Amino acid sequence: MRSVAFSIPDDVIAVRNGIEAFLRKEVIPRHEEHHELLSNQRLLYRVDGRFCDEALALIRRVRMASADAGYYNMCVPPEIGGAGMGLLAYYVAWECIFRLCGGHHWLGTYVISHWAFGPSRVLLEVSPKAREEMLPAMIAGEKSMCFGLSEPGAGSDAAMLQTRATADDGGWRLNGRKIWITNAPYADYALIFAITDPERASRRKGGISAFLIPTDTPGFEIENVIRMYGEIGGNEGEVVLGDVRVEPHQLVGELHEGFRLGVLGVSLGRVYNSARAVGSARWALKRAIEYSKVREVFGNAISKYQGIMFPLAESATEVHAAHLMGLNTTMLLDGGKPAIKELSMMKSYSVEVGARAIDRVIQAHGAIGFTNEMGLTEAWKYLRLVNVADGTNEILRRTILHRMLGGDLD
Repeated sequence: MRSVAFSIPDDVIAVRNGIEAFLRKEVIPRHEEHHELLSNQRLLYRVDGRFCDEALALIRRVRMASADAGYYNMCVPPEIGGAGMGLLAYYVAWECIFRLCGGHHWLGTYVISHWAFGPSRVLLEVSPKAREEMLPAMIAGEKSMCFGLSEPGAGSDAAMLQTRATADDGGWRLNGRKIWITNAPYADYALIFAITDPERASRRKGGISAFLIPTDTPGFEIENVIRMYGEIGGNEGEVVLGDVRVEPHQLVGELHEGFRLGVLGVSLGRVYNSARAVGSARWALKRAIEYSKVREVFGNAISKYQGIMFPLAESATEVHAAHLMGLNTTMLLDGGKPAIKELSMMKSYSVEVGARAIDRVIQAHGAIGFTNEMGLTEAWKYLRLVNVADGTNEILRRTILHRMLGGDLD
């Protein structure tokens, strides 16, 4: 990291370099070998909007190969089978993945256990029986999970859950609906958040619990695959829970205290999305600079025209600031600081400037910037989406202001 003045630990640098080598060996060649399948939506998705079996098999192979190489679980707590690296390593690794993979090699998304897809510190408090029954296959990358927090009426205000878990013969029965659940159409397990004490929940004093359940449990139904941007398939699902039986060992953490696990997951998502925004923007800006040197108009390379190049310089400045903000914030978190204000700043700023950078790169390329072959629109679509996901930028600014009004002015 030549543009970073402070020291990044050697083990983090080593992991980043190892992941880059893994991507060149295991991810990029798979995209080259299966290019038509992985880049053609008509082949990639089934009629119902889900990935086809061949694509799911490739995703599983990448996860398992990464688990074998030691990268998939690098930030998972040692108590549940991981290497226990911190959030700085998590950020650096994800930034590396998207700086190399960009909008093309999307299998890179499965190289590290994403908090909503697989093991993470969110699952640290699973019961011994659940740890024995469900975690080994997830640690191996063989199986995956989804994170069931959002509901039709509970998005930015996640505490407005309506899903209920009612006591039943030593366990519970789940009834409700979840939406925008990433990986839901393919997950083997689901972490479902539900109200277990309505009175406490109404006062926002707890009353919400988390349950890790197999998705083949009777009553668990994927009602719909959510399609966005006019695409014919998707990775998000709408889940209906109809009298789903939950066993006592499927409770994660303490009864009525599950909402903090939801907050933890969303916080991990903010780190991930910040890193993805920075990495994707750096990938795109590099392509724009290379293109500007060879594309000629009116007898000159477009690199000679300030109207084209100054916006790219401005975005490079913004993305560099976002990168430093990400490194600093994750170091604060690894050091035990709450960094609530800084994490909100990091996510809102990174995804905004990342999306703006890619938009400017598309503009610099002209019409070719919109083509599927460039991969720029794929990168932009995701960053536009995460200006809403894991806390909208407006909600994050509200958090920043709340912290400042409370005296957090450093």
